[in-house]
Amino acid sequence: MSTIQNSVRGQVWLPGQPGFDEVRRPWNLAIEQPVMAVVEAADADDVAALVRFARDANLSIATQPNGHGATGRADGTILLRTRKLDSLHVDPGARRARVGAGVPSGRLQAAVAPHGLTALPGSSPVVSVTGVALGGGLSWFGRAHGWVADSVTAFDVVDADGRQRHVTADTDPDLFWALRGAGGDFAIVTALELALHPAPHLYGGRVLWTGDHAPAVMDVFREITATAPNELTVWLDLLHFPGADPMVALDATYLGAERDARELLAPLDRLPQPLSDSRRIMPVSELGSITSEPTDPSPGLSRGELLTELTDTTAKALLADPIAPLLSVQVRHLGGAFTQPSDSPHGPLTEPYMLYLFGIPTDPAAVTAKQQALAEALPTSGRKPFTFLNPGETVADAFAPEVITRLRDIKHGNDPENLFRSNFPLA
Repeated sequence: MSTIQNSVRGQVWLPGQPGFDEVRRPWNLAIEQPVMAVVEAADADDVAALVRFARDANLSIATQPNGHGATGRADGTILLRTRKLDSLHVDPGARRARVGAGVPSGRLQAAVAPHGLTALPGSSPVVSVTGVALGGGLSWFGRAHGWVADSVTAFDVVDADGRQRHVTADTDPDLFWALRGAGGDFAIVTALELALHPAPHLYGGRVLWTGDHAPAVMDVFREITATAPNELTVWLDLLHFPGADPMVALDATYLGAERDARELLAPLDRLPQPLSDSRRIMPVSELGSITSEPTDPSPGLSRGELLTELTDTTAKALLADPIAPLLSVQVRHLGGAFTQPSDSPHGPLTEPYMLYLFGIPTDPAAVTAKQQALAEALPTSGRKPFTFLNPGETVADAFAPEVITRLRDIKHGNDPENLFRSNFPLA
């Protein structure tokens, strides 16, 4: 009888073997993943061999480059790590890149920066480009260029029969549409091709104040975002780290010259002296320095919401009480190109702001209660970006019923035996 070990060339870990518990853990250490095996594929051919083995053995595969977005729904699966699928080719003239499934966002940014180009990175440089795109993807530059998935022009996949395929809007429009934002429930993506965007100039950074200035900072945030051009993105962060006093920050990026950025951000000059101000001209490869998110796995509880407005009433509700026991409450300005038509399961993102609530689960009940109370006090649309779903949520929290029906039809047509199990399964 064939075994996983003699079916693939990559490394295999089984329960009880040294290193198994470490390699099966997701990025969020609050999530358990009781998988039956972990395989680190050597290349796309190895992925295809694993799929054929799993199909013949009637097993399922959960694919995670490094475990961002894990939900604990991988019980009994073979956990596939794709970190070694790390090929990266940039064509500056065509403004295109071909990105292996294991390539993190920061590496892609470092490769395109010398050419005055950018992809659509989020706040963390360690999240895989493929993982973000499969979830739709909210980027620093989404106001200028839409969903991350909108820039994807092709996927290289291994299908449920173990065949390697190149999927585009022309070769398979339904599968292409589904992969642009509904996760990895349809095929295993081994690489993708995406359009790059001009970025000859970038200005950005974080301005930080003590928490008592939060009302004034909120007023300026609302003023700036009310008229911001699509090249300007500003996020507001309420922060309360253990052992420290509350703080408030504004994070900003501007795809343009410093002089224009400072003019657009001039209302900040009316605010009290900040604790720090890291704004500067920067290469697109250094975007991760703005929020300085952790680059190592850690436990957390998160909740995302889309806000339909940010009125006086909404602002007062956000600031009415301390955010503790939450670590951060972030409000991201959306709008711009997000509101334009999108050939993806999400479609246009018409809500003007996103709310992201995060806490460390030292007291999980208290953290989730605070998240619930804030969400109930604010005007939310009832849907959430797929990539910001938490483990207690499902695809029904991200997509309309008719979209889910179409996605399930595509799932059944491409993977009728449910060989692939994503973080948020459709089956």
